[in-house]
Amino acid sequence: MNNKTLNDQEFEKKMQALTDEATLEWMQEKSREFMKIIAYYRCALMEIETKFNVLNQEYSLQHDRNPINSIKSRIKSIPSIREKLKRKDIPATLEAIEENINDVAGIRIICAFPEDVYTLSEALLKQDDITLIAKKDYIKNPKPNGYRSLHLIVAVPIFLASEKRVMKVEIQLRTIAMDCWASLEHQLRYKKDFEFTDDMADELLECAKISAELDARMNALRDRLDLDEQN
Repeated sequence: MNNKTLNDQEFEKKMQALTDEATLEWMQEKSREFMKIIAYYRCALMEIETKFNVLNQEYSLQHDRNPINSIKSRIKSIPSIREKLKRKDIPATLEAIEENINDVAGIRIICAFPEDVYTLSEALLKQDDITLIAKKDYIKNPKPNGYRSLHLIVAVPIFLASEKRVMKVEIQLRTIAMDCWASLEHQLRYKKDFEFTDDMADELLECAKISAELDARMNALRDRLDLDEQN
């Protein structure tokens, strides 16, 4: 009798369709242990997402609005993990993945206003079970191409039946305008069979500046409304 569930079989088919032969061989060697660690990363994502949902609810009760517009999460694909290990010349072991790759689990928090990005990040980092590993503020210091976002690498504990494990999660916090620009920039810059010119890069940078100005003006408008409400 086949003990695999229908979901297990479907998952294996999807994995086979998404991976090359070399990756499949690597997966087969590490299959059970690898899927276990991926499950741990999923649990860590659930922990972080729950924390942000709680903060969003609390903020809604206090200020009558939600600072979070949407939440997106993902687990890095198997080929991407393997490629990153090769690029860094790191052995393909589960221990190496946990120790050296910080973005296996990633979550993106889309906020309404720039101020919300910092309010939520500060509230999260104050929690005593969250450990900050790394922080990069691309809002105050945008990348040369205009990209803006606040990146955090944190460690969060997950509680299993017989143990506690500490897992890393990459968190990106950005506004709706920042997310819109980043999504469109990626589509345009990496369009297949198309040469991306310096003029196009300059135009995208100008769009990023306009996006930043929009955020600043919307944030100022919200502050005015809040002040009028208090008076």
